[in-house]
Amino acid sequence: MLETTWFVIWGVAWAVYFMLDGFDLGLGLLSPFISKTETERRIAVNAMGPFWDGNEVWLITAGGVTFAAFPAAYALMFSALYTPLMMLLFALILRGVAFEFRSKVESATWRKVWDGSLAVGSGLAALLLGVAFANLFAGIPVDAEGVFQGNFLTFLSPYGLAGGVFFVVAFLHHGALWLVVKTAGDFRDRARAVSFKLWVATLVLAVAFLGLTAVYTQLWTNLLGRPALLAFPALAVVALVASPVLSRQRRAWAAWGASAAFLACAVGFGVAGLFPTIVGSSLDPAYSATAFNSASSPLTLKIMLGVALSILPLVIAYQTWVYVRFGGTVTAENMEDGSSY
Repeated sequence: MLETTWFVIWGVAWAVYFMLDGFDLGLGLLSPFISKTETERRIAVNAMGPFWDGNEVWLITAGGVTFAAFPAAYALMFSALYTPLMMLLFALILRGVAFEFRSKVESATWRKVWDGSLAVGSGLAALLLGVAFANLFAGIPVDAEGVFQGNFLTFLSPYGLAGGVFFVVAFLHHGALWLVVKTAGDFRDRARAVSFKLWVATLVLAVAFLGLTAVYTQLWTNLLGRPALLAFPALAVVALVASPVLSRQRRAWAAWGASAAFLACAVGFGVAGLFPTIVGSSLDPAYSATAFNSASSPLTLKIMLGVALSILPLVIAYQTWVYVRFGGTVTAENMEDGSSY
């Protein structure tokens, strides 16, 4: 029971991370292309500014849960996925540095370099997350000793690349909707128009990725064995369809919320389809790390559950306050107080 509880917490942490950091990864990649002036570029950056580092707390949470609750799975994951995870770390560092450095020097060239760095770091992070999770869904060639029997090119299978592209486009759509929430006037109208185009691309890629999932993984088979869990793909479809409808109705927050729900349910689909596997072996299912054979001791899981139930509400309350406090529209006027990027 404790192992299952922590598996659910692990999945929820990843779902929240993609809901929140997904929009600033997407907007970070999108901002240099959708912004026409320096003012618009600053608006795009400041639309993410108060949130991006807090959003990454959930990435740390997901990694921490893996390490503490499922140490054997953590060791296997970070050994087999060492190269893509290090690349992800460097991409996130590049993105964080770009936020802080772009306004340090009054130079158009300087800002252009860091805007490009923000786009590269954001886009690469989204791509690597998609590739990593697609490979987790399909299974990784690890042997009975947990040794990875492959190389970096092993991850770049058609299914792995499809997962990467799907994540990038879904995050771009999510980021465009966040820009609609946070901007006004012509910039907002342009962001809304771009979000419709990205929604079409997201829909097409979602259908393609689900089809490839049926070919390359056992996720659908596992879900069909537990029919109640089919609620995840069903709700994902509803949320994805609702997003452009709400956006056309000028309900920006609701449209963004629907996109967030789509990402959360998409993660729920993948995690529920994996259960109880965390890191599957494509060589032999017996070599896989599961919630049961890789978990910490029952006492450790019990103590950690008490700690999590005590601390997570505070984290959620604080982050909710941040979104309420800084949830207003970003304009050229309110960026002149000296505290903006």
